[in-house]
Amino acid sequence: MQATSSSLVTQIRSASRGLVRELGFMNRTLAGTDLQPSAVHAIIEIGAAGRLSAKHLSEKLLLEKSTVSRLVNSLIEKREVREVRSLEDARSKHLYLTGKGEKTLAAITQYAEQQVAVAIAPLNRQSRQDMLTGLETYSAALKTSRMSDSAAVPDNQIIIKEDYKPCIIGRIVEMHASYYSRLVGFGAAFETKVANELADFITRLQQPKNAIWYAEKDDKIVGSIAIDGDDLGDGRAHLRWFIVDNGIRGAGIGQKLIQKAMVFCDKQDYSETHLWTFKGLDAARRLYENHGFSLAEEHCGDQWGTEVSEQKFVRLHRT
Repeated sequence: MQATSSSLVTQIRSASRGLVRELGFMNRTLAGTDLQPSAVHAIIEIGAAGRLSAKHLSEKLLLEKSTVSRLVNSLIEKREVREVRSLEDARSKHLYLTGKGEKTLAAITQYAEQQVAVAIAPLNRQSRQDMLTGLETYSAALKTSRMSDSAAVPDNQIIIKEDYKPCIIGRIVEMHASYYSRLVGFGAAFETKVANELADFITRLQQPKNAIWYAEKDDKIVGSIAIDGDDLGDGRAHLRWFIVDNGIRGAGIGQKLIQKAMVFCDKQDYSETHLWTFKGLDAARRLYENHGFSLAEEHCGDQWGTEVSEQKFVRLHRT
């Protein structure tokens, strides 16, 4: 594979973040509606197709089936979407836009087209065409990369397991230290803190409200997540040590790990689940929000040896 300039990669990442922010994807709602970005995209895709099954919607949005199920139920409750049993196959259902959904789609389309039209108005014809070509090329490259990553790590080669495994502490600490040293320059203070707190947690695994899961490939731990039921008290769970190794990011392992943890939290009847992370980890944030977490606090801190913007996300128990 041809090497890519680190400077070019940095510039593309910066432009991508700017595009996401300018289009409003960091907001809780999108395109002048009161709907979340995933709901807006669902309405667009259903409207474009005329009808879609939940399975096909999941494939188009690149979301887990359970996430799409919650999304569809929300849109049905809002009367934006209706679900109709297929005449060809009684076991299948199709999603259609309601009259209200059609009006919402029209408003989204008008808003989005106006936004784009205003933005490109000062540009000449060649610049507009270059912009379109660049966006199409970048989108196609991202899709190719995602498909290649998924094909390189088939699901049946990675197994999710629960509970202690020899060397689990060292491996999870290694993944954290490696990732965050590259990302934000964390050093010995961070690695020591992770090691000490994880070691203490492992001694408490016999408690029924504590659990840890790990993803394993070829007998090597390549991902982890834990629920600590003792740390926060008051019937609250603490989601900790959630990480996926560099080689398998994009293969859906993070989704599987967090789903295991959330099922466990719901069964244990925690009132809330909390997690702490760092600002700027956009892919992780989307994953948290897709599983019911909302940003609750944000502040600068230096407990990890380098000053970073820390964020706390909270998920309320689903009754």
